[in-house]
Amino acid sequence: MENIFINDLVPIFFILFLGYIAGGRSSFTEENAQAFNKLVLDYALPAALFISIAKADRKMLFDDISLTIVGTLILIAGFALSYVCSLTLFKHNRGESSVAAMIAGSPTVGVLGFATLSPIYGSGTTTGLVVAIMAIAQHVLVIPFGVYLLHPSDELGNKRHNNPAIAAIKEPIVFVPLIAIVLVLFDIKFPEQLTPSLDLIAYAKSGLAIFAAGVTLSLQKFEFDSEVIFNTVLKLILMPAMALVIAIIFGIHGEILQMLILISVLPPSFTGTIIGHRYQIYVKTGTSSLAMSMIFFMVAAPLWIMIVRYISPY
Repeated sequence: MENIFINDLVPIFFILFLGYIAGGRSSFTEENAQAFNKLVLDYALPAALFISIAKADRKMLFDDISLTIVGTLILIAGFALSYVCSLTLFKHNRGESSVAAMIAGSPTVGVLGFATLSPIYGSGTTTGLVVAIMAIAQHVLVIPFGVYLLHPSDELGNKRHNNPAIAAIKEPIVFVPLIAIVLVLFDIKFPEQLTPSLDLIAYAKSGLAIFAAGVTLSLQKFEFDSEVIFNTVLKLILMPAMALVIAIIFGIHGEILQMLILISVLPPSFTGTIIGHRYQIYVKTGTSSLAMSMIFFMVAAPLWIMIVRYISPY
């Protein structure tokens, strides 16, 4: 667990703090942060998702159908709970609630999935299977649905789309992973010679997104209110608790159960904050929720590991 904090979380806090200092010194503006986020959302992140999904094996996706179902249900449950609470408890509109759900109800699988699981469980086939299934479910089902909800809610001056489904599919973060899924399903191998070209832009996704979040946080100012607290509790306590119940109902136990719970307790997805920054929706609360969840993740993660190991040991 110490390796996770030193190798994975400390760099995130360092880059976030660096962006915060840069924004505080007026080295970068809110417009710069939006430009960074556009680069990540439209180019770097789609490239990274395409490569990670295209490397998957079709057999991998169907080897354990119960794991696929459980992983998908966990993400849908987290998204739905956050979305409904945002609408009913905090009286947000549809667009704000969709961004809230993409943040508080979605773990950052793409950035921290392998980095968090590998030091504890190794980087074997099981770890790859769990991360791949969760990443695919998140970026092909949950995030596209969030984008779908976002577009028709436009009370913010953006152009209204007559067909929100088409508007969502047009987003690179949606259609690029879908292309990768089609390749995997039809067992079409992406040429390895082209991988380095996509990797080069994909490598920018995490650092640039975190740096931009730090810049935005310095400009928006950190807020500590009931909604930020609720989002943090939902992400670090309620979502892994729901994941535990769902997994046990489907008979998943042991190491795979532990992996699913640890992924569920990961900090909020950077994708949600990037989308919020791009459309200037839920920016201050979303960024504050991300920062607070990352801080308390260092406490929540080891506690959940101990709980699950007690319930379902190796």
